Amino acid sequence: MTSLKRSHGSTTPTTTLSSKTYLRTLKSGKVQKIVRELYLRQDIPCSSQLCTACLDLQPAGFHQKRSSPRLSATPAGAKSYPEGHYLIPDTNAFLSAMDLFESEGVFQDVVILQTVLEEVKNRSLPLYNRLVALTKNDDKRFYVFFNDFRLETYVNRESGETINDRNDRAVRTACQWYAEHLQQAVKARKSVRCPSVVILSDDRDCLRKAKADGIACSNLEDYVSGLPDADRLLDMVASSKENRVSKEGKAEMLYPEYLSTSAMLTGVKNGTLHQGVFNVSQYNHLEGTVHVPAFDRSLIIQGRENSNRAVSGDVVVIEVLPKDQWKAPSSKVIEEEDVGKNENPENEDDAAEAIVTQQERKALQEEVKRVHGRSTEGQAQPTAKVVGIIKRNWRQYVGHIDRESVRSRAKESRAQQTVFLVPMDKRVPKIRVRTRQAGSLLGQRVLVTIDSWDRESRYPVGHFIRSLGELETKGAETEALLLEWDVQYRPFPKTVLDCLPMEGHDWKVPASLDHPGWQGRKDLRDLLICSIDPPGCVDIDDALHAKKLPNGNFEVGVHIADVSHFVKPGNAMDKEASLRGTTVYLVDKRIDMLPSLLGTDLCSLKPYVERYAFSVIWELNENADIVNSSFTKSVIRSREAFAYEAAQLRIDDASQQDELTQGMRHLMMLSKRLRAKRMEAGALNLASPEVRVETESETSDPVDVKTKKLLDTNQLVEEFMLLANISVAAKNYSAFPQTALLRRHAAPPKTNFEDLSNQLKVKKNMELKTDSSKHLADSLDTCADPANPFFNTLVRILATRCMMSAEYFCSGTQSYPEFRHYGLASEIYTHFTSPIRRYADLEAHRQLAAAIEYEPLDASLTSKTKLEGVCKNINVRHRNAQMAGRASVEYYVGQALKGRVLEEDGFVMRVFSNGFVVFVPRFGIEGLIRLRDMAGEGEREPESVFNAEEYWLEIQAKGESGGWIFLRR
Repeated sequence: MTSLKRSHGSTTPTTTLSSKTYLRTLKSGKVQKIVRELYLRQDIPCSSQLCTACLDLQPAGFHQKRSSPRLSATPAGAKSYPEGHYLIPDTNAFLSAMDLFESEGVFQDVVILQTVLEEVKNRSLPLYNRLVALTKNDDKRFYVFFNDFRLETYVNRESGETINDRNDRAVRTACQWYAEHLQQAVKARKSVRCPSVVILSDDRDCLRKAKADGIACSNLEDYVSGLPDADRLLDMVASSKENRVSKEGKAEMLYPEYLSTSAMLTGVKNGTLHQGVFNVSQYNHLEGTVHVPAFDRSLIIQGRENSNRAVSGDVVVIEVLPKDQWKAPSSKVIEEEDVGKNENPENEDDAAEAIVTQQERKALQEEVKRVHGRSTEGQAQPTAKVVGIIKRNWRQYVGHIDRESVRSRAKESRAQQTVFLVPMDKRVPKIRVRTRQAGSLLGQRVLVTIDSWDRESRYPVGHFIRSLGELETKGAETEALLLEWDVQYRPFPKTVLDCLPMEGHDWKVPASLDHPGWQGRKDLRDLLICSIDPPGCVDIDDALHAKKLPNGNFEVGVHIADVSHFVKPGNAMDKEASLRGTTVYLVDKRIDMLPSLLGTDLCSLKPYVERYAFSVIWELNENADIVNSSFTKSVIRSREAFAYEAAQLRIDDASQQDELTQGMRHLMMLSKRLRAKRMEAGALNLASPEVRVETESETSDPVDVKTKKLLDTNQLVEEFMLLANISVAAKNYSAFPQTALLRRHAAPPKTNFEDLSNQLKVKKNMELKTDSSKHLADSLDTCADPANPFFNTLVRILATRCMMSAEYFCSGTQSYPEFRHYGLASEIYTHFTSPIRRYADLEAHRQLAAAIEYEPLDASLTSKTKLEGVCKNINVRHRNAQMAGRASVEYYVGQALKGRVLEEDGFVMRVFSNGFVVFVPRFGIEGLIRLRDMAGEGEREPESVFNAEEYWLEIQAKGESGGWIFLRR
């Protein structure tokens, strides 16, 4: 029900009150009546530069700040609209063509109706966020018009009318009002022509009604066909199911139908179904696993039909299959090209494998637990099938067009055809893409997105977004890995840069101690402070000092860049930093979390200049025990910026006896004692492949690959950063027990180590104890091979992969025992020491500042819900940054080795029945070698014998003399 009336005290009809009544059914079964009131007004501007009347009517403070009109006075023309036109897209237009709207120079002067914006938000929050971002781009000229608050464009839902029909009518009403309003605006300006106002929609019924009402309208395909570069642009529109399935009603259903939401929820609640994240094997795209709380080990999903259109990362509901269908994990490498070779992307009716349809019973649950309690090697394991999707993990995918799927390879051909895109991520299935530019896309890195995956389609269907460039070129491959790992690499927007200090690089610490910038800060400029970092580091987060006290103890300080002084909670720079989460380090570039003015200058603790810092200062005794500690905002002046090797040489040079060097030696001595105590407490000394790619200075082309050498100075810095992080974590938790931002590392389940432990026992007769971090650390020390010094490092690399991922969390969401950092053997931990490059550290700074009463805590850090959201994002960003960095190293190592024949030591990390994985320590790379790769052109795959229980693969291969030899690993 809606009633309209004049607002209280109003003497003009410019403001009207709309009262809406909603009925909501409560859990108790009672019906609650909700009344909402909307003030409908006539002073919401059209924001066209053609309309002078709306400039005077624009209300101050109404949703948007007072600003110049958004829509151009001379909008672009088109074949059907030579006088120029404004566009009013409906919801479906944005849902199916958001990539097109984001493209530069395609759409401008677009009116986004409030009705449409809210409907997009309800349908897809990620698309809504992208749409809001478009409205903030001044070059795009996208204007949000609050049609549901304007009297003339407000539409009340009629009796029996669906919400969708009401919204479509609201779009038509707003378009009609805009057209009439602009006609009135230009009426007195005879030399000005009135632009058309055009609805853009793929809803046939809405278009039919618009035409009947005399409203200008167009569907997406017709409109885009009239634009320059139409072939490329049309590829960016998601195709509808009507267009995809030509044999409507006749297509064979290849996959089972998903259960209803209520059936899934009921099944999960009573234990017959289970919910978890679907993870696909990187070596076998037809096998995945889902870990669920009910069982110790992950359940196996084998085959296309059992995975039932799930993509790696989807949150799925699964059903355990009957015991007679349980299978051992696959011992074979299976890649998409092996299975899908010569498939026709145009054909949706591929022959289906047998689809499992038996229903699981509760009795299976105990059998699963019983089997999970035994050793798994070579034994049939509980398997399951996907019966529904709770949340899709679809994203944009980078890949290349499968040459065999392209019918016409002529670059000039513009015939539309369906082709396969093979994603870079081998866990993702091929994607069917309709394109008019197949010939020109061959040999290119291409970006696509998935639109749908229907039951009758063997593969998901997507659409083209853009080409990144030629395969194997530095620019294309670098952008590809940034997109694959969702790294926010666009330039900082103007709103962020506007938050920087106006003085720019001329900013300095105030000279007068009476300046507000000194309030609450300690003057530590007399301390002999230095920084120790990797070679070439310019974003210096941390610096240290140490001096001996008269009582024989030591004063030690860790001084961290005071980023929170420059980045205030909630401003544009803070929001951007929160979104990015971390700085990403690639071989040839750095994707900064903060603008370089801050990261490499004003915040960076460069030597010889005064800088704001946040200092943690301890008094330590000879045994490196903490006597007392303090936290303070400060001003410091670093005396020197050392690289690790230079610092090591300075410490080791007996002729150097100055105070700064003596302080560094104190730090070295204390760091070794701190490390010894951590190891005694059970901290793990793990390993990961560490290499450094040397590049040509001007072109950044790789010239060599070297293994990173770790020095004692590396560990010196590490120990004091760990000590600072632990101390700050304890301080913040004592001040904010419910909302401290901390970092935890959960103890891994014993089953994570089962395969590694079994391999060590079978191959080397070594025992790996995993009862505690201390037992694991001690047993890792014993896994050594005198004949092979690298063997212990290899075991530690494999042990690292068995670990759980460390994660940021809000203290109020876990009990104190769960705070423990397993790898560091610390009861509590956080990140505080790198605020230039990690957002978590910046938040920890703000909490510590409040804990020492330097400044009040911002409201955003008092909300558990908001902090959980921050933690969720920075956990993802942290992992993605690591993966992007590794991918960059792998690409550059590959380029450095391209065309070269080298002999290097390699270690077999894993064996399959048809291949094996080799790790080359010098290059820090790991690669799969398939048996078919060992065969010459035209030769058959070499004969082999595989033993899964004893982890060996015997291969009959050709020797140098042409005879046959047997290789066994």
